[in-house]
Amino acid sequence: MSELETRLNQLVERVDAIRGIFDIPGKSVRIKELDARIQQSDFWDDAQSAQKVMQDLSSLREKVDVWEAIGRRTHDALDLYGIAEDDPDLLAELEGEASALEADLETREFTLAMSGPHDGAGAILSIHAGAGGTEAQDWTQMLLRMYLRWTEKQRYKTFITDETQGEEAGIKSVTVEINGANAYGLLRAEKGVHRLVRLSPFDSNNRRHTSFAKVEVMPVLDEDIDIQIDPKDIEIEVFLSSGAGGQNVQKNQTAVRIRHLPTGLIVTSQNERSQGQNREMAMRVLRGRLYEMEEEKRLTEKAKLKGKVDDANFGSQIRSYVLHPYQMVKDLRTDVETGNTAAVLDGEIDMFIEAWLKSNLQDVE
Repeated sequence: MSELETRLNQLVERVDAIRGIFDIPGKSVRIKELDARIQQSDFWDDAQSAQKVMQDLSSLREKVDVWEAIGRRTHDALDLYGIAEDDPDLLAELEGEASALEADLETREFTLAMSGPHDGAGAILSIHAGAGGTEAQDWTQMLLRMYLRWTEKQRYKTFITDETQGEEAGIKSVTVEINGANAYGLLRAEKGVHRLVRLSPFDSNNRRHTSFAKVEVMPVLDEDIDIQIDPKDIEIEVFLSSGAGGQNVQKNQTAVRIRHLPTGLIVTSQNERSQGQNREMAMRVLRGRLYEMEEEKRLTEKAKLKGKVDDANFGSQIRSYVLHPYQMVKDLRTDVETGNTAAVLDGEIDMFIEAWLKSNLQDVE
């Protein structure tokens, strides 16, 4: 089998798999059903219901037309290859079509993977040191640097809203707001526990240590997103800021801590210059965390319905970073790995994000 034939076969398999995941044949049947409903004489008697049907029909047609078209292109290219073995011009044309199809499919797969309701929004990223004292706190600081380097490459704007320093070194916890297109959609691939194995720079005996840090990612939600927070359900405390912000910040109780009583969630913000700004930021973080709690419940229930046995929550270990006795970063969900640990810790994490997004195409609604 030639390289071109292999490429064309792989394209057909990819497109057919995606068409199966999204049940394109079933959607085609649904389109016929809605078309028949529209033809009924009483269809427009309920204008609101009729408008909803028309919107659903338009959305279904758009999805079906796109994947039917690309399906025809891949199958036609493979069929043409069968009669093109002795035609150099046709083979050259098919080489170009294969490259165009691969590029088109890459774009469409990414679009599908980023089709969640808040994937285009900014993100609130929090990192928390696990057990292990200074070791874990230093690992948290390393992860913060990794993500800040990644955001620089993406040309996102970042602002550290809350940070608690470690007693000796590192960071106990930190929260960063990241603004830019698709920040949440991309960074949600990073939710979970990150594990580091290395020779400890804090151990006089130079022993190997394992450290853990948990990464949380929440969307920056628009004010019109329906996240109900009853004022009776929150307790607000103000205190002296320990973060950056100059002498004015340090002399006044500008930092804000909010406790959400029904869930026990606690959020703080202390790097804004005024108490009002810190309160607003803390509420934004709280809304994001409440949204993520509901999303976690939904995914857990969905996993149960599908009979999945893997852990669907956001607290499971997702990636291992080994610096000793060998160099390796491996994503435990997709098996993507690299020996270039320095590049990863300098923000080169796109390979892990993209692989995770593609592996979760089947979970896109």
